[in-house]
Amino acid sequence: MEEMTHNELLAIRRQKLNAIREANIDPYGARFETTGTPGLIRAEFVEGLKVRTAGRITAHRNMGKSHFIDLSDISGRIQVYINSKEIGPDAAAIFDHLDIGDFIGVDGETFTTKTGEPSIKATTFTVLSKSLRPLPDKWHGVQDTEIKYRQRYLDLIANPESLEIFKKRIAIVREIRRFLEDRAFIEVETPMMQSIPGGAAAQPFETHHNALGVDLFLRIAPELYLKRLLVGGFNKVFELNRNFRNEGISRRHNPEFTMLEAYWAYADFEQMASLVEEMVCHVAEKICGSLLIEHRNTDGNVVKTIDLSRPWRRTSYSDLIRGVAPNWYEFTIDQRREWCAEHKIDVTHCHEDFELTQHVFEKLVEEKTMNPLFVTHCPKELVPLAKLNSSNPSVVDVYELVINGQEISPGYSELNDPDLQRERLEHQSGGETQKLDEEFLTALEYGMPPAGGIGIGIDRLVMMLTGAESIRDVILFPQMRPKATQH
Repeated sequence: MEEMTHNELLAIRRQKLNAIREANIDPYGARFETTGTPGLIRAEFVEGLKVRTAGRITAHRNMGKSHFIDLSDISGRIQVYINSKEIGPDAAAIFDHLDIGDFIGVDGETFTTKTGEPSIKATTFTVLSKSLRPLPDKWHGVQDTEIKYRQRYLDLIANPESLEIFKKRIAIVREIRRFLEDRAFIEVETPMMQSIPGGAAAQPFETHHNALGVDLFLRIAPELYLKRLLVGGFNKVFELNRNFRNEGISRRHNPEFTMLEAYWAYADFEQMASLVEEMVCHVAEKICGSLLIEHRNTDGNVVKTIDLSRPWRRTSYSDLIRGVAPNWYEFTIDQRREWCAEHKIDVTHCHEDFELTQHVFEKLVEEKTMNPLFVTHCPKELVPLAKLNSSNPSVVDVYELVINGQEISPGYSELNDPDLQRERLEHQSGGETQKLDEEFLTALEYGMPPAGGIGIGIDRLVMMLTGAESIRDVILFPQMRPKATQH
């Protein structure tokens, strides 16, 4: 019965479409110049103003010869009053063929209703696009996650909370760019297709270039190209763009994600940590209005509050491990495995000692840390592109910024010794020299200045600042399994 009702609704809209065409009116409109958007006219409301605006009909209150509709777009909404006598019988007949979801343009004059509602009294309207499918019920929105992520346009129409998240994301990215540019960082673009994927340890996506007859990879990180620019004389450089990793999909992972990387000649990891701390706090205050970020559940109740107040804590990796496993560094590797088993930490897939330690860190430190924490001086095996610490060569001069139970940003004192860099990349590749980026190593041999570098996962940062619980909630079109292969 529900399917029949839906089909009947579609048939009725088709009939209305035909009726509009029979009246010699194009139901899909054309150019329509406006004096402002619905939201702007409402926000800057002046009574008695002649206006011209356009948008989607999202509400309709029928009072016989008088109609009140809401006209909406991403900027907001404005109420429009349409009187059948005012617009004339021919236009009134066309209006009867309109539905919620249709786009129209309106000419009229602003006024305030008896209830104090800013409104437009329409003198004429223009049909701009006839909607052939009914929109989701605005009171219930789009709750089905399959529809929410596959048909994001419906989510944006029906769920104001989703629209607000993406408006904030846009503002966050814009503010990050402004922050860096104000500090003399220059934005650049580097290749997304690379002959050797470098800058991180991850599984790449592979493709083939027919004209060149070579295999290429979608980049997993822009790092090695950005460092070439340091060699070339850039002192402050950043890129804000996509990375691609052919790995799992989860609440915190999407195969295509947005990353900021920035490099600062003659700086170190501590200066980069201060830069990131200042940047995130600036963005939070500018876009969210506070350093206290509330995360709410679907009922609107606060479930946790993240406090971004400065200064942020900085603690060494080894001290954090000792905090959860006091005798860890006195254990043998077998004792470490036993300890993990006792604490229900699965390390069966960990083959090296440093991997055991990292798994303990991820499960007992990272996942339980909500407020900002800079984890400093990590094991050198984890970060082959960072400088060794001068007093303890088993660790590197790095930080990992953890907020909301996940890594938001890594930062390094960048390794610029070409011989040591070759040695460490060879170790990472298991001795497979064909996996080394020889052009990058050659560039280092021309001399790269000491520098600090950072990466920021923009999607995770937006999750933290908006309270979104899944990365799919902050990516407009997240990767989904094809419908035909779903089980």
